[in-house]
Amino acid sequence: MDKDYYKILGINKGSSKEEIKKAYRKLAHKYHPDKVNGNENEFKEINEAYYVLGNEKRRSEYDRYGRVFNGAGGAQEGFGGFDFSGFGADFSDLGDLFGDFFGGGTRQNNFYKQRGRDISIDLDLSFEESVFGAKRKILLSKLGVCEDCSGEGVAPGAELKNCSVCGGSGRVRETKRSIFGTFTAVQTCTNCKGKGKIPTKKCKKCGGEGIVKKQEEISIAVPAGIYDGEAIKMTSKGEAKSGGVSGDLYVKIHVKPHEVFKREGNNLIMELNVPLSEALLGEERKIITLDGALKIKIPAGVNYGDVLRMKGKGIAYPEGGRGDLLVKILVKIPKNLSRKSKKLIEELKREGI
Repeated sequence: MDKDYYKILGINKGSSKEEIKKAYRKLAHKYHPDKVNGNENEFKEINEAYYVLGNEKRRSEYDRYGRVFNGAGGAQEGFGGFDFSGFGADFSDLGDLFGDFFGGGTRQNNFYKQRGRDISIDLDLSFEESVFGAKRKILLSKLGVCEDCSGEGVAPGAELKNCSVCGGSGRVRETKRSIFGTFTAVQTCTNCKGKGKIPTKKCKKCGGEGIVKKQEEISIAVPAGIYDGEAIKMTSKGEAKSGGVSGDLYVKIHVKPHEVFKREGNNLIMELNVPLSEALLGEERKIITLDGALKIKIPAGVNYGDVLRMKGKGIAYPEGGRGDLLVKILVKIPKNLSRKSKKLIEELKREGI
């Protein structure tokens, strides 16, 4: 494991959900960057640990694989869409204090910029596409950056002047009260949206907001070996925010089952019906795999349920290489025998076979 999230929160691996929550709240209060003795790096580590361990699915993935899957082979980055309900308290007054961890914004130049809405979509894949990867293009209707003013909200030729509310700094100070105590928070100025300047004339297309509703074509690169139910995170491909930063796009993958193959980790499993004669005498067979037609040697005396392994014909690992194709042998026992077949079987029986 690259990071020991249990160690970061100072808890044991068997800790309950309530114990994890309690440990997080204590450390978040201690290391919050806006406190006198706060530590931004420690705070980010704590947030990341709670993001993973505070969710049953992500915690299960982390315990099994040492990471949380996002289709890119690493842990999820960022904490947009965090669910406050698990705390059992009203956190509506903490959006500016906790910034991007709670989906409120991104910390830039020591203050938080507002963040656009995350978008989640579903993408259906064939079994083959999940094994070998795929490229898809989708048309997404969302709030995006205005192309006429490049998101600045300023009309061509218009001048900029200092904001009268923040004096050109783009920030204002406010006192906030929360369950952690009283904080003096530096917030984005709502009048100029953190820019410090306001135009003498606004862009006609977006009305000075810098964002418009539009359709955007998004290219999605699905990595080889992605699991059913995984999500691909596409940073800044969500909705734009006036005066802020764009949210993220999450693409949830749905893999259709295959008629022949099943997945077990990075191995593929298939069943192969073999006549009794081939099971007794051995044979070379041609089978159709996801890599095309391949030859497989069935050894003499193979038993029902034996598994033959074809190395490197399975699913790709994130670090390189592929799993194996496991061929499970099913010996077909004939129900109706001819007289000749029965006579031959009787001879085998007398020989103790």
